[in-house]
Amino acid sequence: METAEYLAFRTNLFEALWRDIAPLEEEIETNEHIPQDIVWKALREMTALGLLVPTEYGGAGLSVTQYLPIIAEFAKAHGGVRALVHVHNSFAHAVAELGTDDQRAELLPAVARGDASVAFALTEPDHGTGLDLGTTARLENGHYVIDGRKWLITNSNFASHFIVLARTGKAASDSLSAILVERDAPGLTIEALPETMGCKGGEHGRLTFENVRVPTDSILGGEPGKGEHQLEHALEISRLLVAGSSLGTAEQALSLSIDRSQSRVTFGRPIASRQAIQRYLAEMATDVYALRTMLQHAARKWDRGERIPAEASMCKLFGLEAVGRVTDRALLVFGGAGYIREHSIERLYRDARLNWIEEGTPTIQYLTAARALLDGHEWDEFAETDTPSARAS
Repeated sequence: METAEYLAFRTNLFEALWRDIAPLEEEIETNEHIPQDIVWKALREMTALGLLVPTEYGGAGLSVTQYLPIIAEFAKAHGGVRALVHVHNSFAHAVAELGTDDQRAELLPAVARGDASVAFALTEPDHGTGLDLGTTARLENGHYVIDGRKWLITNSNFASHFIVLARTGKAASDSLSAILVERDAPGLTIEALPETMGCKGGEHGRLTFENVRVPTDSILGGEPGKGEHQLEHALEISRLLVAGSSLGTAEQALSLSIDRSQSRVTFGRPIASRQAIQRYLAEMATDVYALRTMLQHAARKWDRGERIPAEASMCKLFGLEAVGRVTDRALLVFGGAGYIREHSIERLYRDARLNWIEEGTPTIQYLTAARALLDGHEWDEFAETDTPSARAS
């Protein structure tokens, strides 16, 4: 999408977001439920459901650089709706990047229209999230038969399809496969989990697979044993977008804090005149600026067709730390008033905490970034690699 067209598109989407969805904040927080019919209709009308779907399949075909400010804006408006939109668009993007021609043609137009939605079924209650997975898919009479359990699966209350990571082989090199499973597949049971601390209203359910049979052409990309690579590819961009969500929450907390510091008067002066408050604001702005710059750099690399394993994990890691600091300081600027639901600071503070664990805990980000660096990943495009000191042995 060209620049002028994109800016007009984004402006219209933002206006619709704050007009049609943001006013639902109090209802969602009180009921701990997203009114799906209202929100989904609004998302359809603002064309927010096919943002990363290529134009040939009816989507907006945005680049990651163009998409980042949009997911950040959703994080400002409401964390639960942001999580819903994030999963829907991120794993539509995964199908577009990793699916076969037939899988893309079947799923992506429906996803862009809002008639279908893809969720990601990775995490398990009894195992880890990588080669330790316990879910299995055995080949039997031209079908894969899936058994196992997944949980904390976002959008499980309405997703039409799940990308399920399961063990299809015994060797570590080919043990995992990503399999597309339809919601109504016989043997698949979906249960709701209890409400969450923040990002209220979404459902992060439990999936139980008991002899769930799917055709062999349900393998994402058409080739079994590629699940580990596909997992890394999908999480790479999803982690970047989680960091974009951290940016939106931090930007909103900073904006509200600036307004509060100028309107709150004590001892006859706005608290913005006090050095302690000025320091908080400066520290918050520094985190926002640094995170925004990191994201722009990583997104440009991805849009050029480069992989960003270290950058995505570093953005995710710095993003969760930055939004934690920013929302901490926002609470200090607001004082006791920020601890009650009269102000959105209380919600933003809780919403931000999902970013610690979404798409991998901090320890996973440390591991992923370090492995990429040790494997020789070129993460710094500004490095002068032709100088003797650049790669001292």
